Amino acid sequence: MNRELSSWYSPALQKDMPIASYGHYGFALLLIPTAAADYLEYERFQLIDAIAPFIESGKVKVFSIDSINRESWMNDQMDPRHKSIRHQQWNDYVYNEVVPFIKMNTSYDTPIIACGASFGALHSANLFFKRPDLINGIIAMSGVYDLTEYTKGYFDEDVYYNSPAHYMPNLSDHAILEQIRASHHIHLLSGSGAHEAPDAARSMASILYNKGIWYELDIWGSDMTHDWPTWRKMLPHYLGTRF
Repeated sequence: MNRELSSWYSPALQKDMPIASYGHYGFALLLIPTAAADYLEYERFQLIDAIAPFIESGKVKVFSIDSINRESWMNDQMDPRHKSIRHQQWNDYVYNEVVPFIKMNTSYDTPIIACGASFGALHSANLFFKRPDLINGIIAMSGVYDLTEYTKGYFDEDVYYNSPAHYMPNLSDHAILEQIRASHHIHLLSGSGAHEAPDAARSMASILYNKGIWYELDIWGSDMTHDWPTWRKMLPHYLGTRF
């Protein structure tokens, strides 16, 4: 498998940001880490190995980036307003730096599907719903789509506009809604086992239904817990059957 590590100094984040890519061809799968993890997390926990057949066959080219959750919502020593600002800077980094990098290393027409587990699922969904002109769909595994689950009671405009459970019910921009509706890859997945929150996926699906947005809600069984064995089963299944 072709594996490349790159990095650059991010103007949005004012720091070096690394990115790992796997494969040569196919649609682009943008992996967003869980919680306070980094760009090599999906490799360390063998998820890259689990989807290796799809990478090696040219179905998908994977790009895995860093989160900055340790500099925002996961940093208990940080002022909540500064956490909110930092989160928005990370969005800017993805839209203005990561997306062009992916296009440069694939093609202008290559679709980008955002994918993540746990906190990464929320980020993936948020990135797509805010900019469906740049991100073309999501595979969101074991997500909670209410950002206030992570903000410890803090709420401001940036929290609202980065919390799909809050802003999506009120989204009225016709152009954005039509771009979201045009996606055939809005996949909301959850297990029903320990530490999973299937009702969060159901609630997000209900919001999309009320907006006339196609989605796929897939709730797996009680043996599927909030952990890597679940995600190592979910993602290969979806790459193999939906793409």
